[in-house]
Amino acid sequence: MSERTIALVTGANKGIGYEIAAGLGALGWRIGVGARDRQHRDTAVGKLRAAGTDAFGVPLDVTDDASVAAAAELIAGHAGGLDVLVNNAAITGGTPQTPTTVGPATVRAVVETNVIGVIRVTNAMLPMLRDSASPRIVNMSSSVGSLALQTTPGIDMGPVPAAYLASKTFLNALTIQYVKELSDTNILVNSGCPGFTATDLNGFQGVRTPQQGAAIAIRLATLPDDGPTGGFFDDAGTVPW
Repeated sequence: MSERTIALVTGANKGIGYEIAAGLGALGWRIGVGARDRQHRDTAVGKLRAAGTDAFGVPLDVTDDASVAAAAELIAGHAGGLDVLVNNAAITGGTPQTPTTVGPATVRAVVETNVIGVIRVTNAMLPMLRDSASPRIVNMSSSVGSLALQTTPGIDMGPVPAAYLASKTFLNALTIQYVKELSDTNILVNSGCPGFTATDLNGFQGVRTPQQGAAIAIRLATLPDDGPTGGFFDDAGTVPW
């Protein structure tokens, strides 16, 4: 591993992912910009480099085994290892979307990206993370996936797409399972909620900026070695599961 901290951010070509990459890059880290679309990826890398970030593009489709394996090889060869993984890539599956109207194909597509994609990428990157002195895994979740909040009287989270909501609950459960399996390592694994952020994911209806939404991921990615693991956090503190 090099002395410079190396991070991979999935879905980093725009929105919250881009701002996570920019924020970590501003710390002097070397950033792998993971994204499927070559043009958008190259544009993001160019902007980051122009701002002083040591960024490099990582062709990455989290739904494709070969793409993820190739991304791991690229990072190992280009950067020499990996210290931090931010699983940010996600889709909603479109709206409106209620349990009685959503099609099975939509549910499969959302889970494939938001959950299975996290498993696929995390497992591919784990050998490098295990070799890091201070490895971190940050899973970008959402408070809409909190069963506690969803069942608390008086809390209305609005018409959240059903498949998306369930995928974030699934992701939170997965985060806990990674923490248990990796308990004998120094890898800190946490879920983060960016808040209701205006991105193309929600038609730019959010009340927070992408930069504000990226703050929790940056905080979790930069936790000290004795920092928390197995938690669910937003800017205000702990989010109930």
